Amino acid sequence: MSAAALVVIAKAPVPGRSKTRLSPPCTPEQAAGLAEAALRDTLAAVAATPCSRRVVALEGPAGEWLPGGFDVVRQRGAGLGERLAAAFEDVGGPALILAMDTPQVTAAMLAGALAALSRPHTGAVLGATPDGGYWTIGLHRPDRAVFAGVPMSSPSTHAAQAERLRSLGLSTAALPPLTDVDSIDDARMVARQAPGSLFAAALLASGLARDDSEPVAEAAA
Repeated sequence: MSAAALVVIAKAPVPGRSKTRLSPPCTPEQAAGLAEAALRDTLAAVAATPCSRRVVALEGPAGEWLPGGFDVVRQRGAGLGERLAAAFEDVGGPALILAMDTPQVTAAMLAGALAALSRPHTGAVLGATPDGGYWTIGLHRPDRAVFAGVPMSSPSTHAAQAERLRSLGLSTAALPPLTDVDSIDDARMVARQAPGSLFAAALLASGLARDDSEPVAEAAA
C-alpha cells in the first residue's frame, strides 16, 4: 500500500453548475448526468487503488454518488490554484490530487502514479492533458508556493506548472497524459477509450455519443 493519499477534487454534479461547457449540445441536466458518471468512474478507480487514505475535496453537497471509505474536505480558496494548495494542506502529504473529469483513469494508472511519487529523489509527479492543462499532480508535502503564479484553465497551465516545480527544485516525474472532458468532442473521445464506463453509458443514453455532422461512409457496391 502506498503511503500517499489519493484526493479527487470535485464539484457536486448539479444541473446548471456542472460541466457547463458541454451545454450546448447537452442540456444542463445531461451535462450534470455526465459529470456524475465521470465522478463515479473516478471514485471507483480510486477505491480500487491501494493507498493510505481516500479523500474528496468537494465544492457543494455530497450525494449518493459518494461511496463509503472516502473522507470529505471542503474546497477552500478563490481559484483552482488556491483550492489545490488548500486540499494538499487539509490532507497533508504525501498526496496525489486528480480531477473528476478523466473517467477513463484506472486503478493501475493511479497505482503507477503513486509508485512514481514514492521513488527516491522524486519531488513531484504531473500528468498532462492534450489541451495544455494537467489531470493530476502529486507532492510529498503541502507547499502553496507550488501554485503561485501558475495560470489555471489555460493552454499554458501544464508548462507553467512544470516550470514552477523545476524552479522550486522539485524533480518531477511525468505521468501518462489523459484527455479531460471539457467539450462534447472530448466526451466522445473519452467514451471510446472507456467503453465499459458509466460515463460512456451516460453519453450513449443522452443521444449525443455520435456527431451527426460527420459523414456516414457508404457501403461498398
